[in-house]
Amino acid sequence: IAPNAEGVDHEGPTVANGRVTYASGTQQNLDAVRKAGLMGIAMPRRYNGLNFPIVPYIMAADLVSRADAGFENLWGLQDCAETLYEFGNEDQRQRYIPRVCDGETMSMDLTEPDAGSDLQSVMLKASYNEADGCWYLNGVKRFITNGDADIHLVLARSEEGTKDGRGLSMFIYDKRNGGVNVRRIENKMGIKGSPTCELVFKNAKAELCGDRKLGLIKYVMALMNGARLGIMAQAVGLSEAAYREAYAYALDRKQFGKSIIEFPAIAEIIALMRAKADASRSMLYETARFVDVYKALDDISKERKLTPEERQEFKKYSKLADAFTPMGKGMTTEYANQNAYDAIQVHGGSGFMKDYACERIYRDARITNIYEGTTQLQVVAAIGGVMQRVLDRHFDELFGKVKAEGLYGRLKSMVRDMHEKQLAAVKFVAEKKDAEYQNLRARNLVENETFILVSLLMLRDAQKDAKREALTERYILDAVHDFERNNQIILSNDLTTIDRHREVIDY
Repeated sequence: IAPNAEGVDHEGPTVANGRVTYASGTQQNLDAVRKAGLMGIAMPRRYNGLNFPIVPYIMAADLVSRADAGFENLWGLQDCAETLYEFGNEDQRQRYIPRVCDGETMSMDLTEPDAGSDLQSVMLKASYNEADGCWYLNGVKRFITNGDADIHLVLARSEEGTKDGRGLSMFIYDKRNGGVNVRRIENKMGIKGSPTCELVFKNAKAELCGDRKLGLIKYVMALMNGARLGIMAQAVGLSEAAYREAYAYALDRKQFGKSIIEFPAIAEIIALMRAKADASRSMLYETARFVDVYKALDDISKERKLTPEERQEFKKYSKLADAFTPMGKGMTTEYANQNAYDAIQVHGGSGFMKDYACERIYRDARITNIYEGTTQLQVVAAIGGVMQRVLDRHFDELFGKVKAEGLYGRLKSMVRDMHEKQLAAVKFVAEKKDAEYQNLRARNLVENETFILVSLLMLRDAQKDAKREALTERYILDAVHDFERNNQIILSNDLTTIDRHREVIDY
C-alpha cells in the first residue's frame, strides 16, 4: 500500500456517468487486501470471516493508515458489516456479510447538505410500497465516504410528518439494484484516494435493517462508535508515520556540520512526537479491548442467558468503552494533527514541498478531528462521564497497578496530583450550577481527564518494558504542563466567561 500512496494522492478517483473509478493504485491496494484475505477480519467464520477479535483488526487498521490514510477509509469500512451483524436479521447476514468478506466494499450514508453533525435533521425519504412490499429511498446524501460502494447503510426518514430522530430508520441499499448515482466527488484537501461523494437517490430499492424508528437512536450510535474507533486507528497510524518521517529526515539532514537531530530543539520535538504516538496507541488498544469484551458478551447473550457475573462484566466494559471512545477519538486525532504539523517543522522549507511524504500526511491528518464527530462533539459526548466521575474506579485500579518506588513513584505522584486537582475542578464547576459555564469549560475538563487516563496507561505499560520508561516520563511531563494550563483556565472563573468571549468577538 505504501508505495502506491503518492501516486494515489496525485491521481485520485474520478466520476463519470454516475459511477466512480478508483485511482489505479487504490485498485491495486484493494486487489492486494482481497487476495490476502484481509476483508471481514472481525466477522464470524460462518459468514466466511476470519473471526478475529477487534484488537488485532484495529492493529491492522493502524498499519494500513500508516501506509496510506486515504486507503484506510475504504478498507476500514468493512466495519459497517458489524452493524449488519448486530442489527440485521439472519437472512440479511447470510446475503450481505459473505460478500463483504469476499471483498465487496461498504459505505454509511448519514450526512446530508442540511444535516451534518445534526443527524436528527436527516430528510432523505423512505417510502414503503404495499404492492411489492419494498422500501424506496429518495433524496440526497453528501460527504459520503466511498459513496459508490457495493453495499450501503442508509439513514432515512421512514415516519411521515416527523422532524426528529424518532422518525429515522436504517436501511440496506444494494448497488446491484440501481437507483443511486454519484453526482460528484468532493475536491478535498487530503485523503485523496478515498472518494467522498454526493449521492442522489431516485426510487432506490432498499430493505429495513432492524426495527423502524431506531435508525438514529440505536443503530447509528453503534455504527458511529465503531467508526470512531476506526478513525482513532487512522490517527494513530498518521501519528506514527509523521514521527518516522521526521526522525528519518532529522538523522539525514545536516546543518553546521552535524545531523539536525543533534540540536536539542529538534530532539525535543521528535521525542514528544514519539511520546504522543505511543500515548495514542495505548489509548486506542485499551479502548478496542473494552469493545471486544462487551461485544463478545453481547454475542453470547444471543445464544444463552448471561450469568450474573457476565452481566456485571458486560455493564462494566460497555460503560468503559462508552467513556473511552469519545475521549480517545478526541485525543488521538488532535495528536495526529500536532505530529503532522511538527513533522513539517522538522523538515523546514522542504516539508512545504510535495517531494516529501510529510506534506501529504499533514493534509490527510486534518480531517481526523472533524469527521465521525468533531473534537467539540467528542467533548459533548464525554463531559457527562467526567462530571459524574465514571472513570474514578478505573483510575483506582490503574493506580494500584503502578509501583510506588523510584521513577514510577515520582511519576505516579504527579499523576495522583493531577487527579486530585481534577476532582476539585469538577466540584468547582458543578457547584456553580451554570450549564453555560460547564459547556464553556468542558473541553478543558475532558482533556485533563484524558491526560490522567493516558498517563496511567503509559505507566502501567512501561513496567512491562523498561525501554518505555523515558518515553512515559516525556509524555507525563508534557501532560502535566498542559493539565496545569487547563486547570488554571477552569478556575479563572469570571475571567473567561462566554460574555467575555463575545466582547472579544464583537471587538
